[in-house]
Amino acid sequence: MKVLLDTNGLMVPGEFGVDVFEELERLGYRRFLVLRPVLRELESLSRLADSRRDRIAARIGLLLAEGCEIVEASGGADEALLDLALKTGAAVFTNDKELKKKLSTRGVTVIHLRQRRRLEIANRKEF
Repeated sequence: MKVLLDTNGLMVPGEFGVDVFEELERLGYRRFLVLRPVLRELESLSRLADSRRDRIAARIGLLLAEGCEIVEASGGADEALLDLALKTGAAVFTNDKELKKKLSTRGVTVIHLRQRRRLEIANRKEF
């Protein structure tokens, strides 16, 4: 199964020390996709984020993205994630509350960080 990784999903390892790829594999996901707009957000955050911690987490996310399939997409990251998830049936790993709502109401499987130490498939009622 395939999963699209959002910007904040790729920053989880730098922020919380969670091996997101191991966790995604535990959930049955083997193909990791990163959209070009997500890379652009990470590049921007790696230079301009308010905190040093966020800049470092974004840099770690960029390094991790190198091991993923990069998918060309235009527009903003959230819209591109929703569009590709709907077209391909891929799940999305994000912690963005608003994006989780949008995805869930459209029937997209959402994966998120739970208790700062593991990933789980979100239940629609959580939003």
